[in-house]
Amino acid sequence: MSTIYNKFLGKKPLISNQQIMLFNIVWAVLALLYFLLFSAKVPGADGIAQRPEWYVMGTNIFEALAYLVAGVLCLRNWRSPQIVSGGSLWLLIGIGMLSYFLGGIFFGYTEIVLKTEPIVSVGDIFFVISYIFVGAGMILAFTSRRINLEIWQWLIVLAIAVFGSTLAWLLSSPVEGAEVAKQQLPGWVETVAPILSWFYVISDVLLLIIATTLLLAFWGGRVSLSWRMIAAASFSLYIADMWFKHAIRYPNYESGDILEVFWVFSGVLFGMGAVLEYDASLKRLRRNSGRKRT
Repeated sequence: MSTIYNKFLGKKPLISNQQIMLFNIVWAVLALLYFLLFSAKVPGADGIAQRPEWYVMGTNIFEALAYLVAGVLCLRNWRSPQIVSGGSLWLLIGIGMLSYFLGGIFFGYTEIVLKTEPIVSVGDIFFVISYIFVGAGMILAFTSRRINLEIWQWLIVLAIAVFGSTLAWLLSSPVEGAEVAKQQLPGWVETVAPILSWFYVISDVLLLIIATTLLLAFWGGRVSLSWRMIAAASFSLYIADMWFKHAIRYPNYESGDILEVFWVFSGVLFGMGAVLEYDASLKRLRRNSGRKRT
């Protein structure tokens, strides 16, 4: 224990956990202000109202940095031997965060640089990997400890599951009268796109259910605050994805709608959850080390 204490507590980090938390909060607030102030469409040279390219690029930057920082913070937890919840689940979530970061980069490149509608893109490979790894990490957190919920808590989980599934199904249904002629798509795109769409919907609902269960299970525990952040991150991801499912059903969809800020919030909250877990584990180690020295 003394070796671990000297290694991890005896050295003052260049950036404290409080500073990291402050950065995440400021980043989320700046993202919200950015979306609120500049998301309105303006008439272009052809007279058609649209969002400027610099604005869409800015939304991609806000989202990308949020997930990049979250991935790094999760991997920091994985590398730390004193983490209460164990390093394996943070490795899985960290890989998921970095995969989401790469997916966003490729998505933005396809949309902004190539000026092509990213119905199916290279970014989807990383998005799929992200959902798989984040889901696996949260399931590991679920199965690695005994979950004892009261009946009323299970009823809340059931209600969230029914509501989330119903909303996802409704938003995935085509809108009558909103069909428009689209460009001819390759056969493989027409085949893969619906599969990816339903994969994202099912994954969002499953993450929502797992997050709700973990939130109720860890409520009031020693690391409860960190898992509240993770649950809030999953809820934010669900909101952004469901809005996206709703918006793309209409012919005039453009990236950058106000509710897409929840993608940024999701990355920020995952990162904050990782920091709170790290900080709680560090304080626990200090308490245990102090008791042994006395």
